[in-house]
Amino acid sequence: MSGIYIHIPFCKQACYYCDFHFSTSLKKKDELIRALVKELKLRSTELDGQTIETIYFGGGTPSLLTNDELQLLIDSVYKNYSVIDNPEITLEANPDDLSNDLIVQLSRSPINRLSIGIQSFFEDDLKSMNRAHNSEEAKACLQLATQYFDNITIDLIYGIPNMSLKKWNENLEIAFGYGVNHISSYALTVESKTALDTFIKKGDYPPIDETLALEHFNHLIDKTKAQGFVHYEISNFGKPHYFSKHNTSYWQGKPYIGVGPSAHSFNENQRSWNVSNNSKYIQSIQSNKLPNTIEMLSKEDKYNEYVMTGLRTVWGVSINKIKSEFGDRFLKQLKATSEKFIKDGMLVVSSDLDENRNRLEILKTTQKGKFLVDGIASELFILN
Repeated sequence: MSGIYIHIPFCKQACYYCDFHFSTSLKKKDELIRALVKELKLRSTELDGQTIETIYFGGGTPSLLTNDELQLLIDSVYKNYSVIDNPEITLEANPDDLSNDLIVQLSRSPINRLSIGIQSFFEDDLKSMNRAHNSEEAKACLQLATQYFDNITIDLIYGIPNMSLKKWNENLEIAFGYGVNHISSYALTVESKTALDTFIKKGDYPPIDETLALEHFNHLIDKTKAQGFVHYEISNFGKPHYFSKHNTSYWQGKPYIGVGPSAHSFNENQRSWNVSNNSKYIQSIQSNKLPNTIEMLSKEDKYNEYVMTGLRTVWGVSINKIKSEFGDRFLKQLKATSEKFIKDGMLVVSSDLDENRNRLEILKTTQKGKFLVDGIASELFILN
């Protein structure tokens, strides 16, 4: 089983914290959509006949596309690939785009999952991030969307400077009140060359407070658990049967194709990424050339990626798999480098049974280690 990611590189305006590839000009939208259709065709043999189980529209802001444009891209997937019955098809959307008419249209389309970029239900937070929507639009779109879609995830940002724990809790309580079954929540981070980075360096915005972010993160874990959510990946909380199938495939190392400028692809042995420039992307596709860079993955690369993604998830890192797929050298490395984190209570080895009742040893992060998981994982890496 495989997935297809389609990058829509357009936004109404630039959020101060965002470093994803996008353009605020829609002049090349029609050309780019035609290029996406063509790239899907050009790459139709890459997955060696594997069946597509997920389609994900990310960005950028995919909800800027019309329903007809989205349908054209979905039809192109079905025309060029084998797709399972009832695949998970996700659309990232901003609240200001989700009008009554669009929600109704989407509910009648093959799209069956909405990922709505709420970020905060408070006006001052949205303004400080330069979001295109306001607080009332955030609430209104959820009020309507939940009447037509059962599978909805929302994004929320924590660790915003000067955000009190009370205010963060109110954000969560409002989200729970709409009955959403999945929440993706991320700490506000400062990416280089973003507006937020510039503002902080100039003293126009408070610096990020890691202590505050940790307090918010721990509160998030406790509150979602009490509401029946499973913390199945560091930034993702879903009720049973509502985990993101598409993103889970990333974390479990399944192959996928990413189409569109800046989109990444993976086929177990290599990773590739398209050029992050709309004009260059369109020109290349029009010339029947894939505008991508390819990186062959070494055994060390594969080990490092498995450790990184495994520790971020509820499934952890299988010590049995390390031995069987990577060998004794890698197993010795894992045991040696993880020892200090186990002693510090940040990692733990637990036992489980596989489908054949064979005992498995699983290395996982503890509650104490979750917030620092990326740094911990990097300490376990093997360098090429």
